[in-house]
Amino acid sequence: MALLLEWGDEAFYTYALISLFVFCPLTFLPLLVLRFHAPYGKHTRGGWGPLLPPSLAWFLMESPTVWLTLLLLPFGRHRSDPVALALLSFYLFHYIHRTLIYPLVIRKAPASSSSRGVPFAVAFAAFVFNLLNAYLQSRWITHFGNYTPGWLRTPKFAAGAAVFAIGMATNVWADRRLVALKREAGGGYKVPKGGLFELVSCPNYTGEIMEWLGWAIMTWSLAGLAFFLYTAANLVPRAAGHHQWYLQKFPEEYPRSRKRVIPFIY
Repeated sequence: MALLLEWGDEAFYTYALISLFVFCPLTFLPLLVLRFHAPYGKHTRGGWGPLLPPSLAWFLMESPTVWLTLLLLPFGRHRSDPVALALLSFYLFHYIHRTLIYPLVIRKAPASSSSRGVPFAVAFAAFVFNLLNAYLQSRWITHFGNYTPGWLRTPKFAAGAAVFAIGMATNVWADRRLVALKREAGGGYKVPKGGLFELVSCPNYTGEIMEWLGWAIMTWSLAGLAFFLYTAANLVPRAAGHHQWYLQKFPEEYPRSRKRVIPFIY
């Protein structure tokens, strides 16, 4: 591993970072313009090959964010730096929840007749993306970045950490509310109400976008910025698809005043 990282690591990192920036418009434009939505959840449709149980799919596709990050940590120049470890803990906190806890939460929810699983192809694509992103984020924090000892006392870190915390709390709350609604509906769907659901159709996506905006601010890095932009490029069009789905499924009941993902704006 050490030899692999030393051999062309900086060049590989640069190319990987450029690739993530390029993926942003390549993801956003087809999803928004062509209204293509990954075929799982509300947008499940046939013809995408074998399906994985949702809990297993989430565990597998999110797992590189944990094991690859921990695998790379000992090979970083800043592996023992308290600032680097503090920053990395935010990233790991989100993904330990997403990899280990969230699959257990959704496993308890009854499956709907229209949502039987996640196509293996979709899970594999997410797995590959998380490999790339985990490498970029962890390698920046533990090796290429160079934070001052007082970074944790700077306004950038404080503001970013606050945005991240609010975003994660929103994301976790909204996800659990959706799972609870699915239980109430016996595996079907109901109009979500209360909290941020009164303002947007997808507060879970609002929260996740906020998290990675906070991460970009607290790390003040191109890697963090690229991840935030990619998250928005992926989730904003999907939120638009969810919003339209709700309007079509509940034409009389669904509040048309709600926005898609950004309160009062979009």
